[in-house]
Amino acid sequence: MTLNTAQPTRDDGRRRDDDDAPDRLPSRLTEIRAHEFGEPEARHLLLRAGFGGTPSQIRTLAEWGPERSVDYLLAAEDVPYAAPKADRFDANIMRPLSESERREYRSAQQRRDEDTLARFRLLRQQRQRQDRQQIGDVQRWWLERMIETPRPLEEKMTLFWHNHFATSYRTIENSYHMYLQNQFLRTNALGSFADLLYGIIRDPAMIAYLDNNDSRVGQPNENLARELMELFSLGVGNYSERDIKEGARALTGYSFRDDEFVFNHENHDKGNKTILGRRGNLDGEGFVAAILAQPACAQFIATKLYDYFCQHIGTHDPGDEIAVRRTIQSLAGTLRSSDYALTPALRRLMLSRHFYHPTVMGNRIKSPTELVVGSVRSLNTPVRDMGVLLQAMDLMGQNLMYPPSVKGWDGGRTWINTSTIFVRQNALNFLLTGRLPVGYDGNARDERYDPTDLLTEDERRTPRSAASALLRLTLGHTDERTKDDAVRALTGFAREHDDRVNRDVLVGMLLLIAAMPEYQLC
Repeated sequence: MTLNTAQPTRDDGRRRDDDDAPDRLPSRLTEIRAHEFGEPEARHLLLRAGFGGTPSQIRTLAEWGPERSVDYLLAAEDVPYAAPKADRFDANIMRPLSESERREYRSAQQRRDEDTLARFRLLRQQRQRQDRQQIGDVQRWWLERMIETPRPLEEKMTLFWHNHFATSYRTIENSYHMYLQNQFLRTNALGSFADLLYGIIRDPAMIAYLDNNDSRVGQPNENLARELMELFSLGVGNYSERDIKEGARALTGYSFRDDEFVFNHENHDKGNKTILGRRGNLDGEGFVAAILAQPACAQFIATKLYDYFCQHIGTHDPGDEIAVRRTIQSLAGTLRSSDYALTPALRRLMLSRHFYHPTVMGNRIKSPTELVVGSVRSLNTPVRDMGVLLQAMDLMGQNLMYPPSVKGWDGGRTWINTSTIFVRQNALNFLLTGRLPVGYDGNARDERYDPTDLLTEDERRTPRSAASALLRLTLGHTDERTKDDAVRALTGFAREHDDRVNRDVLVGMLLLIAAMPEYQLC
């Protein structure tokens, strides 16, 4: 008996591979064809490359096709946007003492003048309270940007880098430094990872967070050097303890004064160092250059991008392992060949059939930010109260500007438990109705939500057509059995209201959808 080892061919005689098998996850980044890109794919793109879209936005991208849609999202700087002004933020709340104030303070210490020292302590406490209020303003400012921006991918990537270069206000207690870091991440969000890595070692918030302002020749602090390789660029196993120690020497003298980076030459170790095979009188820039030269760096960032935009590493089907690994390797190759420019890699990914495969669509659990911002943007709900939304996001496990550690938020299944799912449903109830766990939002009567415009006239004709349209918008890619069950639940609700399709019935349908497990996915 002879086995036929030849690969099957397509009708045109060319060899067929797994990219041509619709039931297999493609292992190459072959581009999706225009006829394969419809409203479900447009919805998926808006969810992953942003926070979701309205029916009209979905239809627009479906009409544009994949290439024009992806290029539009990537070209964020070309889209006009009058962003919420940040000039209300005070850079001087946590300013250092002036020279005259330092002299007065030292003199009071020497004289043991407790009244003067107490006045300085009281002034600092007042500034700390004022700064805690300002970090709340910064949070509201950023949430407003995410909700309003016509550049959704820019904000989505800013959120990505906030979790990647995780820095918490709780440790540094300087709201203006957190704001400056947020702006730095946004400016480079779709630019170059190399620029981000060079910039982060000069960022006052990161320097303070990882104690590098206390690092000096003879007494190097290893925190920034370790996390720069372990969490920011290479991953465990791709560097040695010696690389950490030598990297810490390279970063000595990297500090800040007030809101500006300062390189303190006296505190810098000027001796020869060997980091990741590179030898010389290396400073922080030389350290970063050594990191970027490692093949593991592009692989590490490609893996993080894949996890964020496609599917969480380790949650995919074991049979898809080769396809996932090859896709990440291909992204890493694009990053290396473009000197770490992010746009070429993201473009290849978002134009690939892999990105739109059924096993990739609708398989990620929404973060609290994605849930709240995405619901407002896709359903056109009133924002109502930024403070309530931020508090809800905190209770769901994601307090912006307060990542739990330098590792950031784990995400994925950690977002969901018996407590957070209850808060998630309450948050959607608040957006749709203004109802709080106790009482109502004060403006709920004036800001009554009306989802009628989400549907066309034909879609509003019957409860079934309305239910189907809302499910396409909110749940997107679902199997037929799940869809039929959901349609029956929604039409049953309409039946209890005389089979009408009006504002109240549509709001009720959306409340039912928001309580479905599938609504937590994107």
